[in-house]
Amino acid sequence: MSSPDRAWCFGLPKADVHVHLEGCIPSDLLRDAATRHGVEVPVRSEQRDLAGLLDHLDASCRLFDRADLLRALAWRFARRCSWDGVVTADLIVNPSHWPAWHGRLPEMVAALDEGFTRAESDGHPTVRLLVSLRRDQSGEDALAMVDTLITMEHPRVVGLSIDGDEASSGPTGERFAPAFERAAEHGLRRAVHAGESSGPDGVRYAVRLLLAERIDHGVRAVEDPTLVAELVDRGIPLDVCPSSNLALGLYPILHSHPVEELRRAGVRVALGTDDPELLGGDLTHEYHSSAAAFGWDHKATAAVARTSIEVSFAPAALKAELLERHDEYVRASLPTA
Repeated sequence: MSSPDRAWCFGLPKADVHVHLEGCIPSDLLRDAATRHGVEVPVRSEQRDLAGLLDHLDASCRLFDRADLLRALAWRFARRCSWDGVVTADLIVNPSHWPAWHGRLPEMVAALDEGFTRAESDGHPTVRLLVSLRRDQSGEDALAMVDTLITMEHPRVVGLSIDGDEASSGPTGERFAPAFERAAEHGLRRAVHAGESSGPDGVRYAVRLLLAERIDHGVRAVEDPTLVAELVDRGIPLDVCPSSNLALGLYPILHSHPVEELRRAGVRVALGTDDPELLGGDLTHEYHSSAAAFGWDHKATAAVARTSIEVSFAPAALKAELLERHDEYVRASLPTA
């Protein structure tokens, strides 16, 4: 059976569970914000590495200092999901990138929530927020942010994340373990970036020290068969972003990316976009290009998309509804030959 075409991949109901708000700033909104501040539009460095990407995110996000800009950004993200065949999303936001909102996390979340709520009323998908730590924060700051999330009890915020450059920060699992333990005790979900700029040990620390329910990236787990077996046994999924990994030089070409090796080993994998406005592409492209590169037929491609919905942090009722929508699409459209 042949691999699915792009139109089929677009229609396939899927969740984006590895995507950063910081990497989803449309160029026109960024240009308008820069003009209002009287500065040049931030331009990403020619050096394609994670450190350069994070610097660019800092330069862009500092321009978004008003609630109306955050409301517009949230609405545009939800519309982007609709235009990409994404039926729900877990969106990561890292407050450390947004200096105008330092110490004002409740106000920041409220502005984003207003944008998402309006988008939902306009027929766009439901979006949840994962608030993310940055690896160069102190353990005390991490605990303080978790306490703020617990006090807020905002229904839009469902979990805790951590991102940043593992290669430059070194092992941080022990530093942040108390924050993730407290988050787990209070019902916050946990998704941890690991196994991108770090090797297998980063994934192992994420699972064992940070109580990760999902691993963002995690691809370098493939270098340790024992770790792969642990991920399979524990059912811990990887939210893999092939185009991002290629853009940042982790792998030279898509055919060398280990997502297929991990999938065949029995690891639960979903595809994500990471920073789609900054890196280009969309989730439909991730499915279409991966299917073509790895010879996935319609059933295999649909299985990865179904996993993305299963591992999302959507409420049980919404998840059941979206899984039925996914299954109906596959039943109605799956080629019989």
